[in-house]
Amino acid sequence: MADLFDQEGEAESLAARPLADRLRPQSLDDVIGQDSVLGPDGPLGAMLAAGSLGSLILWGPPGVGKTTIARLLADATDRHFVQISAIFSGVAELRKVFDTAKLRLKSGQGTLLFVDEIHRFNKAQQDGFLPHMEDGTILLVGATTENPSFELNAALLSRAQVAVLQRLGPVELELLVQRAEKELDRALPLDGGARDALIDMCDGDGRALLNLVEQVMAWRLDGKLDRDALSARLARRASQYDKSGDAHYNLISALHKSVRGSDPDAALYWFARMLEGGEDPRFLARRLTRMSVEDIGLAEPQAQAVCLQAWETYERLGSPEGELALAQAVTYLALAPKSNAGYVAYKAARNAARETGSEPPPKHILNAPTRLMKDQGYGDGYAYDHDAEDGFSGQNYFPDTMERPIYFQPVERGFERELKKRLEYFSKLRAKRDG
Repeated sequence: MADLFDQEGEAESLAARPLADRLRPQSLDDVIGQDSVLGPDGPLGAMLAAGSLGSLILWGPPGVGKTTIARLLADATDRHFVQISAIFSGVAELRKVFDTAKLRLKSGQGTLLFVDEIHRFNKAQQDGFLPHMEDGTILLVGATTENPSFELNAALLSRAQVAVLQRLGPVELELLVQRAEKELDRALPLDGGARDALIDMCDGDGRALLNLVEQVMAWRLDGKLDRDALSARLARRASQYDKSGDAHYNLISALHKSVRGSDPDAALYWFARMLEGGEDPRFLARRLTRMSVEDIGLAEPQAQAVCLQAWETYERLGSPEGELALAQAVTYLALAPKSNAGYVAYKAARNAARETGSEPPPKHILNAPTRLMKDQGYGDGYAYDHDAEDGFSGQNYFPDTMERPIYFQPVERGFERELKKRLEYFSKLRAKRDG
């Protein structure tokens, strides 16, 4: 009778656990969607096969298995698993973890320390891990959703290998749904379209998907729900977007490159993704204006004015009406002729300015407001261009010690085609004057 009560208690305890916890993989082979890291040719698979697991940084979006993989790595290497969060842990807790790990090591067992959100630790706290990693007290496995190159110290990164975990796709998420149905011993009460919609709602997050599955399974339904009925019952999960994090820089890069690549549809998509994620439209207005001068320039001089007008329109109308003006600017920029000739010329001139130091201008283009300056030859020989027959003197305006460079080289696109003709015209006149 006691055994029967124990079994019933275990069943009740299992049912009380969240579905995501009940379906946590029991071996690395059960982990879904991370074969590029855990497979035989992946970095972790190769380490485990060689029996030489080192400290790691697991970088990936939420809900892809970072915590699970860390637990299973501890099991696979017979290490004690300790988990802390950088959000809630301070110096005192870290010291306690290190002291306990040293005692454990003396007893013959190592410690795998899993640090969730490791990028939240400051530089000094990150440096505190180094001596304990080096003397073998801990094997560090850090988890982060942010780019380690920007968020973690170089010293810590040099002692740990970065493993990049992938966002789960529809195929992997469908496998998770099937595992959930097997665990719960019944099928989801959804038709095909609603099932696809549920997977889409989780935005690549396996944990979020299992939470949604658990919620749907708790409903008392007579039949299956379609897509519209499901959407009415469930709120779509917010897109993974941090206005100061890695997704912010990834999406603005995608927008910029889509504009540069003259793809208005892709550019509008990334623009919309950033707005849906809560990005400040003023930031987008500023970046669009930058694109107009960096990637379009004088090939379409009007592009900058279009961006400034869209920016001003947004300031007057606000959201959401003003966002349409910015969207139109996105389309205009994507379809405008492209040239970075002005940008390249500017950078070349800045480099030359740094290299030539304090070379003075030639004396013939210096003003001579005093008698002494006139006696020094200031202004001697200056040719007033308006007095020339064609309005061009062809004089040298660079320092006397400097050979004439060429910075601005316009392209055969848009308005710069006309500017190129003008440059060639002045070049021929200059050569004629020199001759």
